[in-house]
Amino acid sequence: MADTLPWRTAWTIARRDLSGRFRGLRLLLVCLFLGVGAIAAIGTLTGSIERELAVRGRQILGGDIELRVWQRGLTDAEMAALEPLGEVSPGLRMQAIAAKGDLTAPVALKAVASDWPLYGRLELTDGRRVGAPSEGTAWIAQGTAARLGIAKGDTLKIGGQTVTAAGIVKTDPEQLSEGFALGDVAIVPLDLPERAGLTAPGAMYRSAVRVKLADPGRDPKAVADAIEAKFPDAGFGVRTRDKAAPSTERFVSRMGEFLVLVGLAALVIAGIGIGGGVSSYLEARRQSIATLKVLGATSGDIARIYLLQVGAAALAGSMTGLLAGVLVTPLLARALGELLPVSTGFTVSPAALVTATAYGLLVALVFAAPPLVRARSFPAMALMRARVSPLATDRRALLLPVGLGLAAIVALALINAAQPLVTTGFLAGAAAMLGLLALVGLAIRKVAARLPRPKGPMLRAGLANLHRPGAQTGALVTALGFGLSAFVLIAAVQTSLDANIRKTVPARAPDFFVLDVPQDGAGKFRDTVEQTLPGAVTKIVPNMRGKILAYGPKGDMTRVASLGDDLPEDAWALRGERGLTYSVGVPEGSTVTKGKWWPEVYRGEPLVSLDENFADAVGLKVGDYVTVGILGVERTARVAALRRIDWDTMGFNFVLVFSPNALADAPHHLAATIEVPPGTPTSGLLPKLARIFPSSSVVETGTLLRDARALLDQMSTAILAAASVAVLAGLAVLLGAIAAARASRTYDNVILRVLGASRRQLLILQMAEYGVLALALALVALVAGSGMAWAVIVKLFEFDWMPDWPRILMVLGAGLVLVLAFALGGSLPLLRAKPARALREL
Repeated sequence: MADTLPWRTAWTIARRDLSGRFRGLRLLLVCLFLGVGAIAAIGTLTGSIERELAVRGRQILGGDIELRVWQRGLTDAEMAALEPLGEVSPGLRMQAIAAKGDLTAPVALKAVASDWPLYGRLELTDGRRVGAPSEGTAWIAQGTAARLGIAKGDTLKIGGQTVTAAGIVKTDPEQLSEGFALGDVAIVPLDLPERAGLTAPGAMYRSAVRVKLADPGRDPKAVADAIEAKFPDAGFGVRTRDKAAPSTERFVSRMGEFLVLVGLAALVIAGIGIGGGVSSYLEARRQSIATLKVLGATSGDIARIYLLQVGAAALAGSMTGLLAGVLVTPLLARALGELLPVSTGFTVSPAALVTATAYGLLVALVFAAPPLVRARSFPAMALMRARVSPLATDRRALLLPVGLGLAAIVALALINAAQPLVTTGFLAGAAAMLGLLALVGLAIRKVAARLPRPKGPMLRAGLANLHRPGAQTGALVTALGFGLSAFVLIAAVQTSLDANIRKTVPARAPDFFVLDVPQDGAGKFRDTVEQTLPGAVTKIVPNMRGKILAYGPKGDMTRVASLGDDLPEDAWALRGERGLTYSVGVPEGSTVTKGKWWPEVYRGEPLVSLDENFADAVGLKVGDYVTVGILGVERTARVAALRRIDWDTMGFNFVLVFSPNALADAPHHLAATIEVPPGTPTSGLLPKLARIFPSSSVVETGTLLRDARALLDQMSTAILAAASVAVLAGLAVLLGAIAAARASRTYDNVILRVLGASRRQLLILQMAEYGVLALALALVALVAGSGMAWAVIVKLFEFDWMPDWPRILMVLGAGLVLVLAFALGGSLPLLRAKPARALREL
């Protein structure tokens, strides 16, 4: 037995045979470039954001620990428990109105103590880095300054109190931790809200107390848990520097997970192209391989030579993809810079780049192994006869490279997964998809072989092309299946996102929301609105905040504090404090589904009505009890009715609605909505309300809805742009499969041309074959693409599944047309092939 060539000698032969422009392996290069580049960019960007969140956690939160509670300040006992821990900085958050003459603007008012911020500094547009504003001054956001037409040094009123705009805010380090607000930030001294009457009993405000630990190395989570355990019913919302912006972290995690899955999808699709590209490459070198074997080369020599060639191409494609991923990251960072904490310069994440490279090379190994094994395992004469007697694959020889490669890909994906179950489901789905397409390809070949032979020669030849020896049916079915499924996936995700945006941000909503209307001012409020905007519809409801403390059957109620973080799925109303109200009748937009509403005049046991979805999530039924904490006082009510709530409107929708005798005696203010007849000018209402009700906060919903829609549209566009990587990979694979099929059919077409077939007949032959395959795969693509889109929308992003099927079918139809166009374009070189020249080359 001949000795195996040394690796150095094998590389010398491989290098001489390998084109400097990787001719024949370009499909492999393109596929790896797309997949590796996507994963490198994704990993680098998400890693940069997560690092920024971790490093800037204290600045984002404004302390090591933050305690939030609605409609009250901390008690003496609660403050006494915090003071030994370190420096304590109290603060208040609320909605308010800023006014300058007749101009008004809603603001997210932040009242801070003199030691604010405990970490970091506020950056102003004039370059100053400052702390809390001095008495009688305020820091104003750029949007508010522009809306009111004020500059540094001008005066304005906030909540009826005159202040001087001492500076314009450029960057607030706590912006990410503050959450959603109905207006731009305005920062004022701690005592201003009380002087303006914004913290009167019943007013809607939130205390935010930050703690800077005296011992920086102390675990803030352990301290926070101890505080909550000491005051289990205080209604605290507690956050630590490790989770300074949980909503942002959750968004980044989910988006990063989705993008990684997109990258993996692109690589899986690319793998198909890699397999087809390597097969075509080795097919073109069939004579060279046979010659080497005749000259004494062993199967091991063949494997080494062509493994080195494929490996060099795979490495080049992966490195190019890595470079592209690093270069595109600053562009993505600039696009997200205003929303997320990310460095806009060049950042390199070694872990992300190593992971992306590993994915690319492993995918190349798994999909390139079958054609390489076929080439190494056959004797020279079998290679010579490969066109009429195709090479089979030694399945046992594939177990080691393919098995180890797949295991490594799965392990790598799970190690880096934020949601292992979602990633496992994706990998299982990808494997199932490959298996399904393989079965479909096999079924098409067998059915085509058993069908009666048509009388027409072109139809007979087209049918034979689907099952004859050496047919490319399997590769075309896989490429077409993934390509069409990608079109369906994109369409289903896009239409579901659009529908969720329309549902979340309805087109019609009240024109104004008003908070903190005094109870004794309800009549005057209605009169003011009616006098200013005749025909406007005003709705007023009681409004307060409270936290659900316990729920369940009487005598066996579950305390929410005992659940810790292990809350029932969809029981979001148990987290933090919720809006509460009471009502004589069933609120508009609600329908009683179980139980019975209380009478108009009711003086019995306190009652409550719950949203039916929340009740199902926590296992509550009519007759059970709910305990809530309001301003530190516990109140228990029996569940009298369950309601179905129409969440598609932006009216007043409360999860818990109580009977009047349950809450009417608690300090509270009113909230109102105002609906204005279409075409009615509203410019005069805000100045009048700000003057008559200075402690109330008025929000125009038109601007809010536009901003919300714009933000959600940006997210939708980002998701679709990312998912388009998979579509590009699918198109590249499809073109490669068509090119590979064209190469294998040159001989067949030449023979048909010699026998008298016209170019028109050959074109009909190609189109018929691709048309049959595309139509057969349309249903498979519809089911598979919809299933993947459902997993992305429902399981990953937790949105409702709301696809627009007509649009999806239109996109699928467009995909079929595109496939046929590619097939036509790929067939044109066959029509121009000259028989004499082609026969000499074969």
